[in-house]
Amino acid sequence: MKQKMMRDGSAFTRLVLLDVTAVVLVFLMTALLFLARHRVYSSSHRISCANNLKEIGVAYRLWASDNGDLTPAEQKVAKGGWGDFLTNADQGLICWTNYVLMQNELGQSPKLVLCPTDERRAAADFATNFKDNTHLSYFVGVSANDEHPQSIQGGDRNLGPGTEPDSDYGFSPKSGKGNDVALPISGPVSWSLKMHSAGWRPGAGNILIADGSAQQASSTSVSRNWLRNADPTTNWPAGHIPSSAFIRLVFP
Repeated sequence: MKQKMMRDGSAFTRLVLLDVTAVVLVFLMTALLFLARHRVYSSSHRISCANNLKEIGVAYRLWASDNGDLTPAEQKVAKGGWGDFLTNADQGLICWTNYVLMQNELGQSPKLVLCPTDERRAAADFATNFKDNTHLSYFVGVSANDEHPQSIQGGDRNLGPGTEPDSDYGFSPKSGKGNDVALPISGPVSWSLKMHSAGWRPGAGNILIADGSAQQASSTSVSRNWLRNADPTTNWPAGHIPSSAFIRLVFP
């Protein structure tokens, strides 16, 4: 009788072990499936964002072809640009102006200037409520042009200074008031933990180059491959000319 009780107990223990093992396997498979779906979801959004930047690159070239081969940031206000404003510092508040001026070249689609992973939401149209930075995801390299095809023309707004990623949006404040940044080409930058980084500390983001290409870049590669090879800005506002090589990026 005692031996039978031991056999029954052993069988019961094996059944419990099998049940627990099955539950653990189901949990692991669910977790792996979730991670796989998350990677696909994140990858598709990043590709969509890069495509937005490519469309913006096309819009720049179309706009320039009708405006003396100059970008909106280079062209004078009297000729349809916003270059006069940029003779002053601290123009981040009107970063949105750059894209409103190209609305025809952007096909009247405010969705093209918003990254699908941004917390901001696209404007209904350019005419009605696109009058501030709160519907915009991309910074503007105000000195980029096709004479310097590797210059940085734009990119995801969650770029910040240094090697330690910001927990929010880096140079781009949540308030929408924007930021006019003088960035040393020798200095490190990093994508913040928002948008494509999604909390990933090495960082991930997209930049637009003046040749019209959109590049996926880590924090390290932005500094090493693009920023350090950038052509320094020369048209600085009076009283704000840096002593060494810098580029000027206007963030929304």
